[in-house]
Amino acid sequence: MVNSDRIDRLIADVAPAMAMRAGMELDLFTLLGRGPASARELAATLEVDPERLSRLLYALASIGLLEVEAGEFRNSAEAAAFLDAAQPAYRGSDHALLRELWGADLLTADSLRQNRPAALHDFADPDPAAAAAFCRKLAPGGVIFGRLLAEAMDLSGIGSVIDIGGGAGTILAGLRERWPHLATTLMELPAVAAVAPEILAEHGAPDVAVEEGDITLAPSRGRHDLAILKAVVQVMPPNQARSAILNAARSLNAGGEIAVAGWGVVDDDRLGPPEGVFLNLTFLNLYRAGESYTEGQYRSWMTEAGFVGIVRTRLADGCTLFRARLAP
Repeated sequence: MVNSDRIDRLIADVAPAMAMRAGMELDLFTLLGRGPASARELAATLEVDPERLSRLLYALASIGLLEVEAGEFRNSAEAAAFLDAAQPAYRGSDHALLRELWGADLLTADSLRQNRPAALHDFADPDPAAAAAFCRKLAPGGVIFGRLLAEAMDLSGIGSVIDIGGGAGTILAGLRERWPHLATTLMELPAVAAVAPEILAEHGAPDVAVEEGDITLAPSRGRHDLAILKAVVQVMPPNQARSAILNAARSLNAGGEIAVAGWGVVDDDRLGPPEGVFLNLTFLNLYRAGESYTEGQYRSWMTEAGFVGIVRTRLADGCTLFRARLAP
């Protein structure tokens, strides 16, 4: 007999994620990084009602992000490593981005009915305040991704790196923690390029060169040894995605490398990996064009651009990475 177990499980999985995001927004895990505390002590610091806060604390304990003993709460090992702002792998600031992405996901049916993105985000929006706000949401994750990429790639022989379409460019800040010798450039649209230097300075990278440009129209003004395109191709229509990779190749020195990364990648059968499949729905709500392109599409564009030795891997956070080198 058919049962509803799958449906019930999918519905039940939403609430724990929402509880985690609430804990991130309240910075509970950073507070508990200072030591165990009761609901009343935490509530006094946050200036909220302790009885109401205790509901969230016990919910977080039930899903393994907190531990509780004799009325005192402490971080689990995973929360201590990734959700405490005092730790180098901190991901707690993602709560602002998650609010935007998950809010967009709730509008999928509306986007389909209206035949337009119900939560439209326009990267070309000239409003500097909007550009700065969005870039700040992405900046902490950029640093973390840069660290992961620095671990995955041997950049000892690389002199110059360009981050194309990298928001505020904080990927480069994370990259240089391990490879401080790198000369780094961010290429971005004018609205983002205008706010990037301030955000880069906040993340300890005030000397990153910032170049205004549109990679779908022209290559970088300079030539580099490595081009990084993180979560860029996926927000473009196919013709612009192709042009972006062609122009990225033209931004490289002979024998230069490209690293194309993002969660917006699906297998050729379009059934996996899950992050690519479901991010495709998020894109439907945010962008007029763009999608989780298939591995075959990425390989076709990169081959046309002159890249050889194309390799697809996954970084430690599950992000898909395509690497290749220009043919000599």
